[in-house]
Amino acid sequence: MNLPLRQTSTLAVVSLVFGILGWTLLPLIGTVVAIVTGHMARAEIRRAPDRIEGDGLALAGLVLGYAALALGVVALLVFVLFFGGLVALASAG
Repeated sequence: MNLPLRQTSTLAVVSLVFGILGWTLLPLIGTVVAIVTGHMARAEIRRAPDRIEGDGLALAGLVLGYAALALGVVALLVFVLFFGGLVALASAG
């Protein structure tokens, strides 16, 4: 019985690689690329599940991308609130 070989989605691999890069070398670009290619890879895999695999890779890229994005938003919010509070204290005194 010969089973057809399934090819790993290139977009899924790209999503995982850029998800890792989003945490290390390319914070903003890597995060955006990981999220976009992760969604594209999952759609590609859903269209042809008998020919293409790699849903776990795409999902890992998405998780890394969204986690980096959420951490960046929280860091920006903390930064703005901290320095906004300092400015408010400085102007009140």
